[in-house]
Amino acid sequence: MALVDLACEASDRLRVTKIDALHVSIGPLCGVVEDALAFSFELAAAGTPVEGARLVVQQAPLRAFCVSCNEERTIPSPQHLRCPSCGAPTPEVRSGRELELVAMEIPDVPDRADSSERTEEKRFARS
Repeated sequence: MALVDLACEASDRLRVTKIDALHVSIGPLCGVVEDALAFSFELAAAGTPVEGARLVVQQAPLRAFCVSCNEERTIPSPQHLRCPSCGAPTPEVRSGRELELVAMEIPDVPDRADSSERTEEKRFARS
């Protein structure tokens, strides 16, 4: 619901009535099952500008700081929070819990007289 709400707020701000796709990033520790997200996304999007949009999911890496190596490392498995280089425990998780709206795809919008609106469209689509 929060992803659909964010997208709807952006569509209001950008004055678009249709969104083609939402790009989201999910981490292995966020507690979201991708298939369940896709199913619930369709239900939540019904009757909104997001209805019929594609949900493009990218997996965010699990990254943690290793005190022994004094470096941030990508952890291969959420079940074993240990540094892949030295094997030390890495309880300081830096990323991997996120569920973020990364970008939106909107249909081409005819040029508007106010260039600040076009700039906002581009900036939001890239964030």
